[in-house]
Amino acid sequence: MDRFLASAFLLGLMAASAPLRAYEDPAPRTITVSGDAEMKVAPDEVVLTLGVETRHKELAEVKRLNDQRMKEVLAAALASGIARKDIRTDYLNLAPEYDYQNHRRTFVEYIQRTTIVITLRDVSKFETLLTAVLQAGVEYIHGIDFRTSELRKYRDEARAMAMKAAKEKAIALAGVLGQKVGKPRSIQEGSGGWWSSYGGWWGRGYQNMSQNVSQSVGGSGSSQEGPLAPGTLSVRGNVSITFDLE
Repeated sequence: MDRFLASAFLLGLMAASAPLRAYEDPAPRTITVSGDAEMKVAPDEVVLTLGVETRHKELAEVKRLNDQRMKEVLAAALASGIARKDIRTDYLNLAPEYDYQNHRRTFVEYIQRTTIVITLRDVSKFETLLTAVLQAGVEYIHGIDFRTSELRKYRDEARAMAMKAAKEKAIALAGVLGQKVGKPRSIQEGSGGWWSSYGGWWGRGYQNMSQNVSQSVGGSGSSQEGPLAPGTLSVRGNVSITFDLE
């Protein structure tokens, strides 16, 4: 009797589960697309990383020379309209230099290297400032970084443009097959970043096989002329969106 009841119970479970499998929802019908957007932005500030180097056999003298050179560079920057808060010392190194010959170490001199970072908030004065600090004693230009103080705003705008481009692409692709695009099922932000025509790319690359839009944003920096004109920054956004198909 117990064996009969157990068999009947299993048959009942199988019968109950069969309709559930028969009425399971089919896989959702979706379309996944990506969109890119690029904004051309005129920089409104530039960060210069500059280096000063002094050499002397006497430790006190090499420090004095370096301090004097830095004072002259600082004075040139202030005379060019740079606020003191936008000038900072970024790196300082003082070390002896030796000559190695015939397995012997011979002292040559002391070397002090100092790096100063200047933030210029008026791009039109860039060439004037660079000339002034070079004449004041700067020996190395470690970096020139053109930027925009409104990068967050432009990134948000580029992302919104990329989402619009992705939707337009989905509608175009689905329309070819006689389908309609429904609500978004998932949204994923891809690699973005910004690129300077002077300083190179900052951020990861972006997909080429996607809908693209571009927009230019004017500014005072875009009108600068001369051998050291900064050009424009490219702020990019990328998204991948999965839509339902109706």
